[in-house]
Amino acid sequence: MSARFEEIDWQPTPIGEISLRRRRDPVSGEDVYEVKLGDEFLMSSLFTTGETALAELALAELPDTGLDVAVGGLGLGYTAQAALDDRRVRSLTVIDALAEVIGWHRRHLVPLGARLTSDARCRLVHGDFFALAADPGGLDPSEPGRRFHVILLDVDHSPRHVLHPRHAALYRPAGLRALAGHLRPGGVFALWSNDPPDEEFTTALTEVFAHAAAHVVDFDNPLRGGTSANTVYLAGTAPVTP
Repeated sequence: MSARFEEIDWQPTPIGEISLRRRRDPVSGEDVYEVKLGDEFLMSSLFTTGETALAELALAELPDTGLDVAVGGLGLGYTAQAALDDRRVRSLTVIDALAEVIGWHRRHLVPLGARLTSDARCRLVHGDFFALAADPGGLDPSEPGRRFHVILLDVDHSPRHVLHPRHAALYRPAGLRALAGHLRPGGVFALWSNDPPDEEFTTALTEVFAHAAAHVVDFDNPLRGGTSANTVYLAGTAPVTP
């Protein structure tokens, strides 16, 4: 049995001090992994329904096989793993701005680290997703101009509550238009948000994409009791006309 609480790693980063912690849940007895940026909780393995739904809902929009998927934000890896669980996924490129987080996975300090790093379809890339999304060269530094069937993003708390001011530009029409340019025709962009559906952001999506919608994902909250909810935004580009 693990210790009741352990700080597995702590590192200074350009956006603040980040730490990986493990604690034993007093009710279930299971280990819970948590990531903090300074004093702020970023993510927890106790709440993964929204992260998993992000990949599942987006992939459900596409009937194709041989799918190339890009993920902005590695975190604890639940979105990436949900994408790899779909056997139609041919390749997965996961971009994270923090080398420390990628290191946790490569050192197998987090539960999904070994699974992600041993899957030949998955590549972890150290980079700034937001800068790459705005760059005509695209999201894959090793293959400029590459396009994806699906782009998933889970970095900020929501389009209104961003971790860094420079991220805000992506959630406006010009930023979304640049991002859409990295999708194949008929491709899908999906965004996780901790806030309720935002009509203003949905409107911005519809200015750029052929169709867009906000999906509420409910999940049990053992800390507060009852249920909580995340939002997953889905937006699709127009397919090629035969």
